[in-house]
Amino acid sequence: MRLTEKNIREKNFHNTLHSEKKTRFENIFYKALFNLSNDFYDHLKKNIKNKDVLDYGCGIGIVTEKVFNYEPKNIIGIDISDKSILIAKKRSEELNLDIKYQVQNCESTNMPSESFDIIYGSGILHHLDLVKSTTELNRLLKKNGSMVFIEPLGTNPLINIYRKLTPGSRTIDEHPFGNKDFDFIKNTLGEISIKYYGFMSLIFFTFYKNPSKSLVFKIATNLDNWIFKYKFFRFLAWSALIIAKKN
Repeated sequence: MRLTEKNIREKNFHNTLHSEKKTRFENIFYKALFNLSNDFYDHLKKNIKNKDVLDYGCGIGIVTEKVFNYEPKNIIGIDISDKSILIAKKRSEELNLDIKYQVQNCESTNMPSESFDIIYGSGILHHLDLVKSTTELNRLLKKNGSMVFIEPLGTNPLINIYRKLTPGSRTIDEHPFGNKDFDFIKNTLGEISIKYYGFMSLIFFTFYKNPSKSLVFKIATNLDNWIFKYKFFRFLAWSALIIAKKN
């Protein structure tokens, strides 16, 4: 497996991350994206049955295990972190799940072309060289296959200030998405849809504990849905659900 210096930095960062027992401080914010997570899983659940599926940047396999219950024909999880794959394999053995895990460089895998109907990932593409990874995704997808990804955006200035104040929480190579990144994916695969999340729900995250039962969260997400109807305000979003189809 050939790795660039950037690949090695990402590998080392995530090997260290998954060797530590403590959780990341940033995890407290992710409840603000509860509806994004629901939409992500709902889309996969509706489209994954009897399909050949790839978890692209699977980490320790938590998402892979959930998607396995949607009855794909085959499911493979790949990640550059050998520590993550080791944990994922152990978890799947303990749970008796038929998931194949492999240590791979997502920018350049050794898997055959046109192998998958659906490729998905959560927070992975912004760690990668987008040209290399999107080209690889295009190669791996079957004709009319689709990719489904959750990715952070780099357009909200306040969120970007927080990122600068907490450099140890991420690698120096991370690249939250901007409009030109969406354009490149569309030009490479052919079709793309984008839904935006996490402005009011993030601002008011201290006012709710369980988003599934919170009136505050419901009101905040309804406001977000209204705000993000207007292209001008989409720069305020924290994250996006990206669904692209290969023509």
